[in-house]
Amino acid sequence: MPQPDHISALGVPDAATLDDDLQAIWAKCVEKLGFVPNVYATYSLRPQRLRNFMAMYNEVMLAPSGLSKLEREMVAVVVSAANRCYYCLVAHGAAVRHLSGDPELGEMLVMNYRVAKLPARQRAMLDYAWKLTTTLHLVDEADRDALRAHGLTNEDIFDLSEVVAFFNLSNRMAAATDMMPNRAYHRTDR
Repeated sequence: MPQPDHISALGVPDAATLDDDLQAIWAKCVEKLGFVPNVYATYSLRPQRLRNFMAMYNEVMLAPSGLSKLEREMVAVVVSAANRCYYCLVAHGAAVRHLSGDPELGEMLVMNYRVAKLPARQRAMLDYAWKLTTTLHLVDEADRDALRAHGLTNEDIFDLSEVVAFFNLSNRMAAATDMMPNRAYHRTDR
């Protein structure tokens, strides 16, 4: 049985009614990806929030960091697994498959990251992401020290924490709007 056909339970504006800058982004997405990510369509209900969301995503996920793009996507998947966020598990699971070239890694992270044979640094990062998502009140200096022991700097820990926080926000917005992932993500890099 296929997923529901809607993009968001709150509806999305007609792309033709969006401001010129957003229509240009839509065109670029279609050119580059073949589709507009449904998260953009959902956020277009509030155009300035969409701009803010894209700026934050670009900063958190793409700006220079001691964390690789793949590591940040891995964190996105583990946070989304903890939150059971369908949209982000599908979309960012696809990104992990694409960036790693390993379809099994994406599936392991979606289902249970602990079964993946990962370098100690990445395991420590994902353990921290899980803890910060599921029991944030228990995060303490020992957790930061564990990350430092695996070579993360204070800046890296900040970046890691920000990725975790961003995807906790994104997961909650996806759940609140009943956002559905683009079907193309299901087929990516399988």
